[in-house]
Amino acid sequence: MKADSKSKKSLGEYYSALQLRTDRWSALKIASEQLAESQSERKRTYAENKVVELLDALRPIELYWAFPGHDTFGRLGELVVTGRFDVLAGAVRNICRSLLSNSYRQNPHHHDVDELFEGSPDDDSNEHRGKDLLYFEVLIVDSLSAMQEANLRRTLGAMRRPEDPFVYELVFVPSLTDALIAVMFNHNLQAVVVRNGLKRESEQTLELLHRYLSRLDEEALDAIEPKEYGPELCRSIAKLRPELDVYLFTDQSVEEIAGTRLGNCQRVFYNQEDHLDLHLNILRGVAKRFEAPFFNALTEYARKPTGVFHAMPISRGKSITCSHWIKDMGDFYGMNIFLAETSATSGGLDSLLEPQGPIKRAQEKAARAFGAKQTFFATNGTSTCNKIVVQAIVRPGDIVLIDRDCHKSHHYGMVLAGAQVVYLDSYPLNDFSMYGAVPIREIKHRLLELKAAGKLDRVRMLLLTNCTFDGIVYNVERVMEECLAIKHDLVFLWDEAWFAFARFGPAYRRRTAMHCAAQLRERYRSDEYRAAYAKYQAKMADADDETLLKTRLMPDPDKVRVRAYATQSTHKTLTSLRQGSMIHVHDQDFKDEVEQAFHEAYMTHTSTSPNYQIIASLDIGRRQVELEGFELIQRQVEQAMSLRKVINTHPQISKYFHVLTVAEMIPAEYRKSGIKSYWDPEHGWSDIMSAWTEDEFVLDATRITLSVSGSGWDGDTFKNAILMDRHGIQINKTSRNTVLFMTNIGTTRSSVAYLIEVLVNIARDLDERLDYASNVERKIFDRRVKALREDLPPLPDFSCFHDSFRLSSGEGTPEGDIRSAYFLAYDESKCDYVPIEGNAIEKAIAAGRQLVSTTFVIPYPPGFPILVPGQVISQEIITFMRALDVKEIHGYRPELGLRIFTESALAALEASPSSIQELPA
Repeated sequence: MKADSKSKKSLGEYYSALQLRTDRWSALKIASEQLAESQSERKRTYAENKVVELLDALRPIELYWAFPGHDTFGRLGELVVTGRFDVLAGAVRNICRSLLSNSYRQNPHHHDVDELFEGSPDDDSNEHRGKDLLYFEVLIVDSLSAMQEANLRRTLGAMRRPEDPFVYELVFVPSLTDALIAVMFNHNLQAVVVRNGLKRESEQTLELLHRYLSRLDEEALDAIEPKEYGPELCRSIAKLRPELDVYLFTDQSVEEIAGTRLGNCQRVFYNQEDHLDLHLNILRGVAKRFEAPFFNALTEYARKPTGVFHAMPISRGKSITCSHWIKDMGDFYGMNIFLAETSATSGGLDSLLEPQGPIKRAQEKAARAFGAKQTFFATNGTSTCNKIVVQAIVRPGDIVLIDRDCHKSHHYGMVLAGAQVVYLDSYPLNDFSMYGAVPIREIKHRLLELKAAGKLDRVRMLLLTNCTFDGIVYNVERVMEECLAIKHDLVFLWDEAWFAFARFGPAYRRRTAMHCAAQLRERYRSDEYRAAYAKYQAKMADADDETLLKTRLMPDPDKVRVRAYATQSTHKTLTSLRQGSMIHVHDQDFKDEVEQAFHEAYMTHTSTSPNYQIIASLDIGRRQVELEGFELIQRQVEQAMSLRKVINTHPQISKYFHVLTVAEMIPAEYRKSGIKSYWDPEHGWSDIMSAWTEDEFVLDATRITLSVSGSGWDGDTFKNAILMDRHGIQINKTSRNTVLFMTNIGTTRSSVAYLIEVLVNIARDLDERLDYASNVERKIFDRRVKALREDLPPLPDFSCFHDSFRLSSGEGTPEGDIRSAYFLAYDESKCDYVPIEGNAIEKAIAAGRQLVSTTFVIPYPPGFPILVPGQVISQEIITFMRALDVKEIHGYRPELGLRIFTESALAALEASPSSIQELPA
């Protein structure tokens, strides 16, 4: 009983079965070597028991992997029983080496049991490596005997041809549940073959593996008839990993089944399959995702001999190879980057502005991969993508609801479009000098307010950042659904600059714009939704605004239009060269209402000389996430989870630092699940799926916000003077008392270990410094800590626009005209300065004067505008600015003060309202 309790506790230390698998194999390697080297009977017995225990722990896990395979794994147990401990140690060593280095993917003999037990799988000789093929695994879902499995493996193996671009191995599982576990556990899978005779339940008892099923509605699965297990498995796999190819074999009417919705099922076969046909379909499916049309076209172009008589001397590298002085540039970059450089759109290439060839096909593949109806590439960052979408959708005078602490490109987009802006306030995290996200109640309140004022027809767009820089993720589906219940054709622009990776993580995907748009469109077409809406409509017939604010609203299925856009910085979280970004579109009215305007906006902001290398990297980055995104993101989350656990439990690090928990980042009223932390010493890991399903906001685990206030350093100093200058660790964001560590798909366990090592060394240095500190020095340190923990000014809300920049002054709605204020400030005679030191501002406010900002004022950190053109300067904003100790404040000149409009300029505007941009007729 004690041993069982200990085992459960050790399993509770693991966030995922993948981590458990890696560590168990490493532990088995050590134990088997100890067993082989043991001299005494006592040590040998202990080591043998440990080996048997680890083999028992690995047995249920290895069911889901093709390497080393259950035959090989069974041989390990036989070696223990027969006492061949030296051979056991060698075999385990070879398997571990292959798993850790991934060399089994390149070794055509990795299933040769004798080689694993006698040779070295890492031998790089041609004899062992053979042709460098890309490796994947195929899941066969059927209840087969060992002999039947061996026959099928042998038969499909015989289908291989030398010209095949890929090589695959088979994994067999007997049940629907096992198949779902395998799909979520085994990242090597690229195809699933679902065959007859499925049973529902698994014999698997390892709780850690069953955690994966929390991604699904198990009650819905329980209601399925046994004969429907095959089709339902196809649909479930599409929800979990839509990138996988699925093939269904049935002895029922294939014509009838083929006409039903089967997720991503590529083919339906009748009864006994044609093995060659299956083999070719599997290879073709992977090849379809592997193809990168523009990358391939660019590499082909680079190989062609070309005479260059157009712009760009650097094309083909001629200006470098002919130079006496810059040849080092060619040495540094290599020649391929210059051979692929051109300003021509011929020779097999394409135009980004009017794509008809490989760029068009690359964008179509990206749309499929990211779940969009259309996708557009951008080579000058998501700032430009944001402006393109805003300019395409918003007309002068349209009302746009926007979170105030979004990226500055959105604010400038409002200026360009001439929008009437309603700023939404996010919930504040005053203790950490940062904002969270905008509550759904605030959004609904503003929409209902505008509806009551008769302005709902002018409301065009809701613009939100998902996820925020600090990792707060919206319940996208709920936000869209409730807003559409108030304004049925509202356009949503979701800034997913930091969230491009989310599509390829099953939990994350459910909170992405494209996924939710597709879900909502499907839901509103269903009879079930219409029946539910009829009941809802009767119940809410006479509801007042307060009731509407408290109730989960439902849109009218006969009126609703799903119109969603997502802008993604591919280069920030996936593989792409800097400034490689994408715009994803899922808009029912795009072709009728937006396409032409979008084309013009795209032309306005896109260079006529886009960088082909960036476009190629977007194409290849799409290929990567379709084929291995699931694996990379799975590992990324694991690294982040283990890092936050170590920091918060390490006795030395935790004296000065701690990772902010979910409860510290998201107030309780937005956490229906009640989850406070991803991990705590008493309960271990939380099941975060309940939070990702129902909470208004969740925290992206890949972002780790570290409180540094206990060190006495503010966030900016800790980032630059400590992490970067002393230890070479780079980060992007800080707040007054925090720094943000972002893991990504390139983060390794070694990187995590190095960061932990650095934090330990910093903590030891602080220990030593405080041990030798005088009383006065200790008081100074304590005062700094107190200032960073307690003496923090409250974050200011958006005040209001001055009446001179409001078309609806006196009507009670808050929208304002940034554009007019922005361009009025071009006239220096209408501007003045007021210092924030002293009490000049307080005197002016006391005298009844409204001080109005002429510019965006953006402190870094925190990086959001605390003032925008036309905004009234409040005392709270001045108090916050005075408390800031950052050096970088865009739009503010400390030697002059805040730039404001003169009283005479504002008086002239109030006397002549027609000088402000009027609404279009």
